Amino acid sequence: MGAAQLVILFLALATAVGAPPSEVAVGALFTYDSTIGRAAKLAIELAVDDVNSDGKVLPRTQLNLVPQDTNCSGFLGTIEDPTLSASEYPYFIRTTISDYFQMNAIASIVDYYQWKRVTAIFVDDDYGRGGVEALGDALALKRAKISYKAAIPPNSNTDVINDVLFKANMMESRVMIVHVNPDTGMRIFSVAKNLQMMASGYVWIVTDWLAAVLDSSANRGLKDMSHIQGLIVLRQHIPESEAKDKFISKWNNVAHNRNITSGLNSYGFYAYDSVWAVARAVDKFLSNGQQINFSTDPRLEDSNGSTLHLSSLKIFDGGEQMLHQLLLTNFTGVTGPVQFDSEHNLMPRNTSTSAQQLHDVVWPGDSTTKPKGWVFPNTGLPLRVGVPIKASFKELVSGRGDNMSGYCIEIFNAAIKLLPYPVPCQFITIGDGTKNPSYIDIIRMVAANSLDAAVGDFAIVRNGTQLAEYTQPYIESGLVIVAPVKHVTSSAWAFLEPFTLEMWCVTVALFILVGIVVWLLEHRTNEEFRGSPRRQVITMLWFSFSTMFFSHRENTVSTLGRFVLIIWLFVVLIITSSYTASLTSILTVQQLSTGITGIDSLVSSSLPIGYQAGKFTKRYLTENFNVPLSRLVPLNSIQEYADALNRGPKNGGVAAIVDEKPYIDIFLSNYCSFRIVGEEFTKEGWGFAFQRDSPLAADLSTAILQLSESGQLQRIHDEWFSRSSCSSDDSEVGATRLGLGSFWGLFLVCALICLFALLVFFIRVCRQYNQYSSSEAAGEPSTAAADPVLRQRRPSRLGSFKDLIQFVDKKEEEIKKTMKRRSGEKDSQAAGFSYAQSVASA
Repeated sequence: MGAAQLVILFLALATAVGAPPSEVAVGALFTYDSTIGRAAKLAIELAVDDVNSDGKVLPRTQLNLVPQDTNCSGFLGTIEDPTLSASEYPYFIRTTISDYFQMNAIASIVDYYQWKRVTAIFVDDDYGRGGVEALGDALALKRAKISYKAAIPPNSNTDVINDVLFKANMMESRVMIVHVNPDTGMRIFSVAKNLQMMASGYVWIVTDWLAAVLDSSANRGLKDMSHIQGLIVLRQHIPESEAKDKFISKWNNVAHNRNITSGLNSYGFYAYDSVWAVARAVDKFLSNGQQINFSTDPRLEDSNGSTLHLSSLKIFDGGEQMLHQLLLTNFTGVTGPVQFDSEHNLMPRNTSTSAQQLHDVVWPGDSTTKPKGWVFPNTGLPLRVGVPIKASFKELVSGRGDNMSGYCIEIFNAAIKLLPYPVPCQFITIGDGTKNPSYIDIIRMVAANSLDAAVGDFAIVRNGTQLAEYTQPYIESGLVIVAPVKHVTSSAWAFLEPFTLEMWCVTVALFILVGIVVWLLEHRTNEEFRGSPRRQVITMLWFSFSTMFFSHRENTVSTLGRFVLIIWLFVVLIITSSYTASLTSILTVQQLSTGITGIDSLVSSSLPIGYQAGKFTKRYLTENFNVPLSRLVPLNSIQEYADALNRGPKNGGVAAIVDEKPYIDIFLSNYCSFRIVGEEFTKEGWGFAFQRDSPLAADLSTAILQLSESGQLQRIHDEWFSRSSCSSDDSEVGATRLGLGSFWGLFLVCALICLFALLVFFIRVCRQYNQYSSSEAAGEPSTAAADPVLRQRRPSRLGSFKDLIQFVDKKEEEIKKTMKRRSGEKDSQAAGFSYAQSVASA
């Protein structure tokens, strides 16, 4: 609020004992000749007049004002400080809105425009420091912070203000929050304009002290209004009401009559309500039968030679009761409802922010474009950039001091050149070049402000993002497994290796099954599937296995036979294609020495695993896959990689190495006897790390995107990640034999279709056999009567299994002819029998 306290009211004197006093004196402490004091003085006088003319409050007691000019004395007056609390000052009641609320409003504005760092310019007293502390807390809730505090000593001259603002201007933040005294604050903007700090690119947010200055100067105007063009100024909101309008009218009339040139500001309204709050509390106090008495305090004694006469000071005996009545205050004044919370603060009715409803702003320099809010600090100090130095992978980072080179360094330098402002950099190497430094420790150095940035092969991982701000990834990087491989020479029996023994057995059995099924379906209708038993067996086997090459010459004529053959040819196509691909792979691939095929098989084994020292791989394997630390072997260079893989687990080496893809690409470009196993099992990228909420991170991310869109990012990658000749061998690694598990579904479908076709076939045969047997039985009586010899040598039924087999072996065409002939004979016999009966009857 104001460093020259708005108004502090306390009971000072009473003129009666027993009955309600005829007069109550109230003291008022404020600085007369100040922006706040000039408004408060007249407002207090008007309030006292209104109280005394009111018949409901203190009807038999006259309220008397005893003002005291504090002249901004820290002893005689108290300042409006948000750090003043009820626990520290139990008799302090704040009758204006606490700075806590306007600081939260400022934080909402900062968050609305997505600024992360601000510079606080404040008067270096309790009022200023308390406000800045509240501002820091409010910004922290919005993930922003005060990056620089520019403290101006009280009663500073222009030269001191100039020095303070000059230092603030050298910092990176261009968002200035000004929280100073109303009476001296205007000089800040005059100095700022001389320092070119009111130009385009700057943001000035001013607390409500400036609104009080503008309101107080409304009648006489302000000099040099150009100094404050483009500022965002907070103003205390006082809702419109009839009481407010009446008070303003009375103020203007009295001010005009007294030739008061100072205007009314928000503190005048709060001063008016403060008098009414005290008057109502005194009225309640007296109405409850309380007496106004004073007594001496033995703790206040005059020291030798002291002229303060502390022993003459009196203490109000009813302080606790008066405090209680004040805290029960509940009325509607010119500022709105007046009530106090448990912390003795005036309760604001609406604490919601309205930053989302801000209109367009004309910023300093007559710009309508939202300022970025920061620049690279003009301190003359370069950006401290930490760079890891390792024993290997010099293609990424190498060198010392200003002679840094490598893929990561070139990407960083190219991105820096795209920034719209110069950024001098000082590379600080970390590591002795023999052992890898801890990457997370470097990130911690950035978080601790020992470094401004970290540039190199820094993976963007979870524990790192909790400490620092990363840029957009400039290269993709996921964890992969590299393992040793060996070339396998082909054997004379290599053609049997594509399938396992189980697969071979099932495949041959299925070939024979399909041959039998097709033979059964075609035997009764197709001459090519008939003949002597020897010929039929040969035909069945030939047809079955010739389908492997689609060279079968026998035609299928039955519907079921064709259906089965179509499905079988599809199965044969899958089997032969898989066999060809697997055989080709076996004749050309390299086999893994350890049998590891991916992360699952590696983790489930008990073999030692290598990782790059200093990187996050160790933590990832232990936390996500529960790999024991005893299995993990730290390695520092690609030479150690190769040596550990060549020695293997049995000789103190490792079975495989887990590392990020760019490292493995560099490693494989130098060593040809190793290969990547399986797929990447993580997805991350490399980025540059900066301090939390650093604007450089966002600007560098934009620059990296520009490099990517222009193709320069890929060109730099190709220059540094050139592959050697040995890495051109792209043959597969670890080819495996095909087992039944890859085809059991296909085989099951084929077998079920064969069974279905056989079921339909046998149903048709049985039905036909029944019809054939019925036709034969119907023709037996007449035939036997005409030929007794035939009757004696023919069985009564064709119902034996042997007869059924003989029936199935017959051609279907012959069966149909026999049944047709028997049907004709049956009709002829029926006609002859009918004729014989008619002759006999005649």
